[in-house]
Amino acid sequence: MFTLASRCWLCQQPLQLAKHGICSLCLRQLPIIPVCCPCCGLPGGDAGQACGRCQLKPPGWQALIFAQLYQPPISTLLLRFKFSAVPELAVPLARLFLMRWLERWREGSVVRPQIVLSIPLHLRRYRQRGYNQSDLLARPLARWLGCEYFPAALQRQRATPSQQKLSERERKRNLQRAFCCTQRLAGKHIALIDDVVTTGSTISEVAKILNKEDIASLQIWCICRTL
Repeated sequence: MFTLASRCWLCQQPLQLAKHGICSLCLRQLPIIPVCCPCCGLPGGDAGQACGRCQLKPPGWQALIFAQLYQPPISTLLLRFKFSAVPELAVPLARLFLMRWLERWREGSVVRPQIVLSIPLHLRRYRQRGYNQSDLLARPLARWLGCEYFPAALQRQRATPSQQKLSERERKRNLQRAFCCTQRLAGKHIALIDDVVTTGSTISEVAKILNKEDIASLQIWCICRTL
């Protein structure tokens, strides 16, 4: 899958390589990411050590990596990708994340996963949207990093109301027993893809299921993280 546009998605200037999607000038002008906890992705005093929240109550994963904070201009692209039927944005957004992951990997703070999974959509919502945005992000990332990708390993067992207007407590209740795993993953290093992480309710619910499979480790990958 390649980006169809031959201009930068942000400044509309011509691109030398159309598949990059975002020009180098716009990349350099993206907001600087503050020092964040490597585990939950929230602001913390040490990028190399879990914050106090994660030390007191460790989440079900070892690392959370995101490309940008949930703010313009990347949040604007993400909304277009998700709700305006612009699936060709998957590759430039995935590439943006890849550059961030490579930074963490070169620092030695994350391992290369063996398997990539994506947060599934219920069939009803998939038919409405026409694609699963997390699936479209996962495919190029798995290919670039040489990982296996199992698109059907996670299943959404029931349709749930949109999470957008729910409180954190309502989100957790909304997602109970919403997912299941159909793949044997014991002993594997896993990366789980979502488009945006807000309260972490969705990834926490899926992480519970994956950890029951006795996986070796779990990384959360997302394009944006809300603070």
